[in-house]
Amino acid sequence: MKKLIVIAALLISSVAFASDWSNVVLIDQTCAAKAKAAPDAHTRACAIQCSKSGYGILTQDGQFLKFDQKGNEEAAKLLSSTDKKDHLRVNVQGQEKSGTIAVTSLSF
Repeated sequence: MKKLIVIAALLISSVAFASDWSNVVLIDQTCAAKAKAAPDAHTRACAIQCSKSGYGILTQDGQFLKFDQKGNEEAAKLLSSTDKKDHLRVNVQGQEKSGTIAVTSLSF
């Protein structure tokens, strides 16, 4: 019985919980620190130009969380398919660990 409880506890502790971030700024890592004062003014053109640095979001409290490789790919697709010039706000679902989001969903 003890073994069963220990195994169950280990399984529960290893389950990853997804998080949601709504209406947050999508931004490239290069410009994240510079754009904190006026993040909605950061342009799509700049985000595409700085794509090699990777993408992430600025949370409501101003923290930058970077995306994993899949998130970077999804962000690049999203940016290339939109007519938005600035005010790049997105909804993200994924799991955050050590400042990096393993993205499962990304949309405007």
